[in-house]
Amino acid sequence: MKQTIIAENAPKALGPYSHAIKVNGMVFTSGQIGLDPETGALKEGIEEQTKQVLKNLEAVLTAAGVKVTDVVKTCVFVQDLKDFATVNKIYGEVFTHAPARSCVQVAALPAGALVEIEAIAASDN
Repeated sequence: MKQTIIAENAPKALGPYSHAIKVNGMVFTSGQIGLDPETGALKEGIEEQTKQVLKNLEAVLTAAGVKVTDVVKTCVFVQDLKDFATVNKIYGEVFTHAPARSCVQVAALPAGALVEIEAIAASDN
């Protein structure tokens, strides 16, 4: 059975999509950017945005009934690959179990974001 996930502790979706879909023990998240869920404001700079992205992603995973350690794959989108070292350091503090990952530079991200991360998690639930 497919379940739509809307996380109360993550920023509202900027378009017609859900925070995540859970199906057959798998959770597929939409990309998260560095919006503060309380104010709706985009955090300043790559470091603060990356930290907020990961908090938002964790809120979505929690709402879906899974943990960060259940993540098996991530996709990281950065506006400038020169920011990769900063993003990678903060990312590694959260994803200590080293899921599979892709990272690409993109021309632009929603709301002027510098980084966006999406994830796939596997759960027995």
